Order: sequence, then structure tokens, then C-alpha cells
Amino acid sequence: MVTKPQIYTATVMHKRLFPKKNAFSYGVYYLALPLPAAPVPGWLASFHARDVGRRDGSDPEGWVRDILNDHGLNEQTAEIVLVTMPRVLGYVFNPVSFYLCLDGAATLRAVLCEVHNTFGEQHSYLCAHPDQAPITGDNWLEAEKLFHVSPFLERSGRYRFRFDLTGDTLDIRIDYHDAEGKRQLVTALNGRFSPLTQSTLSRAFWRHPLVTLKAIGLIHWQALRLFLRGIRVRSKPPQQAQKISASHGLEATAAGAAADKSGREGKHTGEDKRIAS
Repeated sequence: MVTKPQIYTATVMHKRLFPKKNAFSYGVYYLALPLPAAPVPGWLASFHARDVGRRDGSDPEGWVRDILNDHGLNEQTAEIVLVTMPRVLGYVFNPVSFYLCLDGAATLRAVLCEVHNTFGEQHSYLCAHPDQAPITGDNWLEAEKLFHVSPFLERSGRYRFRFDLTGDTLDIRIDYHDAEGKRQLVTALNGRFSPLTQSTLSRAFWRHPLVTLKAIGLIHWQALRLFLRGIRVRSKPPQQAQKISASHGLEATAAGAAADKSGREGKHTGEDKRIAS
């Protein structure tokens, strides 16, 4: 269990399967911070709460717990660990940050994936089993794609997520299937946690210098390569009003949680009226 701030050193892999194959991988590092997160000051690499969640400077824990509560998942969540890229030399771009939601036995129960595109927009996908069962490396969770990320992919189809948190390692797979159900894109993030200190943070910076600039640079470089290979560019649609969505089966759970809350409030209101009368 990540009880203290950690560095997550990993390899990112992208593999496009059609209409033309394209694959690449590169090394990265993330900060893994138990919430509420203390600021990570530094000139080379740092963390600020305004870069994630509501992006208003407040700690993201309250925002995450509101989402968990809406889906009936908050009570069993004892610990939330944010895995996010640092701000490097004052610049930050996080394609995706992960909130690992653990129960009292340090078992993974839910993951909130906070996705950003290069247009400054944000959407979050909540992944969990409808019966609140533990998430293991053998499980796949599915969610509808509702957010525009790449101009070479439609805003349709679905994602399949897999999370394997074992000891000090974290392996993540996110595959994209198009509207016809064909797997078009495979992405993976595989890495290991180690204690966060000024020394380890400095080593990570020099091992993977300018990691956030590298991420945004590779996004544009790969886009140029795909464009030059003749892959059709899709126009960006307006962002949908819904900015938080859930894996299949959780939508009903969210409605049930809202109904339970409404019922409880109604019950209390009725009791108050009887007392008042």
C-alpha cells in the first residue's frame, strides 16, 4: 500500500492496429501521492493541486470522494492514491492521471482516470465492478468513449481497462475498440513504485528530462507521422456536457445511490414533519 509519497517509474506503449500500424514506447515517471496530498515543491519537478481534479487549487480528495459517493463506492474507500505526472520546469501536461481507490486491506476497488486532451479539456472515467468486488489483473472493465482525444479516432466506440496493482508494481492497459467492436488502439503503462525523496526525484528528472514536454511533443510528432501516412483527420466535436462517466454497470449503481440518498432525505423530512406536528 502506498502510504507515503512515491515515484512511479514506468514505460508507456502505444500500438495502433489499423488502418495503418504504428507503435512506439518511451520511459516516463509519475508522482504517486496519497490524498490529501502535500505540495511537492521543487524547481525541476513539482506537484500543485491546481493541476488536477477541480483545478481550483483545492486538494482533489474531496472531488474524488464526491464522485465515489455518487456511485456508492465511497464508504469502502479507505485510501486514495493519485498517480500523476509532475509539473516540470513550471510546465505540466497530463494525458491521464489515475486515482487508485483502496479499501482498508489495501485492495484496489476503483480507479478514476482523469483524461486531458491538447485542447485544455478534461473528462474522467470511473472504473469499478458494479458489485464492488476487488479489481485484479485478470479483470477487464469497459466504458463508452465520450471524450475527444485524438483527431485520428472517432468519438465513439468503447474503452477496455485493466489494472494490476501488485506489491510495488502497477500495470495498466487501456484498449480502444471502434463503433464496430474492432480493437484499434492498444496502450499500456507498466512500472514500479519507489520512495519519493529529493534524491530519487532528481534522478528521475535526469533519467527522463522534460518528461511533460516530452509527452506533449511525442503526441504532436506521432500525429504528424500519421497525417503524412494519409490517415484521415476528424474534426474536433464540441465537448459533451457530461464530464464524468463510469464503466458499464456503474450507471445503475449511481442512480441507485441517488435514489437511496433521496429516500433517506425524504424519510428524514417525513420524520421531521411528524415531530413538528
